[in-house]
Amino acid sequence: MSLSLQVAIREQITAQRYRAVHVKNIDMQKMRTLLTNRKLLKRKLIDLENHVRGALRAYGLLVGAVARGAFEARVRELIEHSDPIFVMSIQVMLDVRRALLEGYDRLHRVLLQVVQHDPVCRRLMTVPGVGPVVALSFKVGVDDPHRFARSRTVGAHFGLTPKRHQSGTSIDFEGRISKQGDISVREALCEAAASLLLRVRKWSALRAWGLRIAKRSSMLCAIAAVARKLAGILHRMWVSETDFHVGFGAKVTQRLRLKPAQ
Repeated sequence: MSLSLQVAIREQITAQRYRAVHVKNIDMQKMRTLLTNRKLLKRKLIDLENHVRGALRAYGLLVGAVARGAFEARVRELIEHSDPIFVMSIQVMLDVRRALLEGYDRLHRVLLQVVQHDPVCRRLMTVPGVGPVVALSFKVGVDDPHRFARSRTVGAHFGLTPKRHQSGTSIDFEGRISKQGDISVREALCEAAASLLLRVRKWSALRAWGLRIAKRSSMLCAIAAVARKLAGILHRMWVSETDFHVGFGAKVTQRLRLKPAQ
């Protein structure tokens, strides 16, 4: 490192012109590796299944809607009387798919065991639409809840607040969400919000609020808004050690007195 660079760094530290970066503990990094590996295998598994479907469709063979466990049997049934070279090439894809599926199932079982023995994840899962993957993704993304002084800032941290465009004169409007921060946590929160709005039928203040937004705007806007508020609710539940209540979602802006991280 050159002397000039050392001097520049020393000046920045002395003048406090730097922003501290949160470093996650080793346990959260291990859980992040588990989540990313599981997600990678799932994506490759879907890609391989779609590739096999496309290869069969070129010969007029349609797999149709089948369960994941019945996919291989359905494909073998379709190619039973096909050309030997074509059958061999598809069987190789099925062998690779089987290995991917076994690895994905192993990682998913480990994830479920981790969540089952984690009191924070179990508490977060009391929210409708929040499953094991969403709960663990949120916990790993936040790591230390005490680094957020207000629950409402959690949504902004994960890029769920709209950008503001200002010119200083006549232009002043809000655009799309910023999409800053951890993309995996943002995707997990949006999936939970979509599940809450589209699949869950039980009433809650959060769901009713989201449906009102969808009615006057669009479902995509409602999903982003619910995901943003859901981030604040999950953080509030975590620091206050309370389970979800159907009345949650009306207001998540109250400042909490948080104990410093030990």
